[in-house]
Amino acid sequence: MTEGIFLARPELPAGGVRLAVKDLFDTAGLATTYGSAVFADHIPAATAEAVRRAEAAGYASVGKTNLHEFAYGVTSQNPHFGTVPNPVAPGRTAGGSSGGSAAALAAGLADAALGTDSGGSIRIPAACCAVVGFKPSYGVVPLDGCFPLAPSFDHAGPMARSVAECVSLLAVLAPDFVPQRLESLEEVTAGVAWLELADPGVARRVDEAARTFPRRRRLELPLPHDVGPAFMREVADVHRELYAEFAELYGANVRAKIERCLDVTDREYDAAVRRRDEYRAQWGELVEDVDVVVTPTLPVVPPPADGDELELRATLIRFTFPFNALGWPALALPCGPADGGLPASAQLAAPAGADALVVAAGKLLERALSPRATTGASHRPRRD
Repeated sequence: MTEGIFLARPELPAGGVRLAVKDLFDTAGLATTYGSAVFADHIPAATAEAVRRAEAAGYASVGKTNLHEFAYGVTSQNPHFGTVPNPVAPGRTAGGSSGGSAAALAAGLADAALGTDSGGSIRIPAACCAVVGFKPSYGVVPLDGCFPLAPSFDHAGPMARSVAECVSLLAVLAPDFVPQRLESLEEVTAGVAWLELADPGVARRVDEAARTFPRRRRLELPLPHDVGPAFMREVADVHRELYAEFAELYGANVRAKIERCLDVTDREYDAAVRRRDEYRAQWGELVEDVDVVVTPTLPVVPPPADGDELELRATLIRFTFPFNALGWPALALPCGPADGGLPASAQLAAPAGADALVVAAGKLLERALSPRATTGASHRPRRD
């Protein structure tokens, strides 16, 4: 079940907290492919800033993890390096694009992991593999030395098997992060949204999680319509020259998406940027009376591993992409088995800058849900 998780591993791992690093982050002297055949032989001269900070704090890389090609996909079906397996739900997708990072955690091969998230790429695999993933506010964790997808949507962040371990890694990735202590969820007012848009089994589990907040109310929150062209144009700008030279080395799935991105016009892009600004203002007004927003991370349980990513994409990013459009911190954590015993995940979010509140509330929610939130894949972290 470990095949397909790692793309490169150090010959002599250093001692420390075992860290899985998404193969989108450069690592000096260790192959970094970005999940692409274009960079199959790429060995960077310098290490990405986020990895450097983690290693300086005592984390030790145990390997570079597989991902969806160029991080542009939600299933981690990689035509060059294989599909990432899901250790807690064999035959189901591990999610993407940080699928290898989530799978390494679920399989007990790492204690913490680095992922990136441009439309849900930390939270989707965390939900599929029943682990925890945190997308901080935009810009909190540096992306220097990390291959971009859509730069104004891109985030880097921690993944682990518990909120506390995510917070520990976040503290070294973002030295300005100051933890917040909450004694009880009674201190937090939660706005609950999108349950009616999720499958019944998922909605039921997330509703049970939301009910642990004594102060809660339902919210009607819009999804980000017409923002996609802004994302797509940024992807096009990243890949325009590379794709012109190496199109034949791109897999069919990503090639189809890149070609659509290249067709986005200036007019479509400008309209999408305006819509994104309006969306942010709209949300700012709608959540004025709550501290955090609670939603499902995914509207469904993990789909079959052989599903068509182009067909699954809109479903799997439905509840995650809004927080990339907003730039808000968002946490995914397991909330128990849903249909067929497959994992469900709750998502906590709050306005930009409220990272400490989100993870503090997440710790209390995790405690309230334990042990129901596990699906039998719990592994004790190892400290070398």
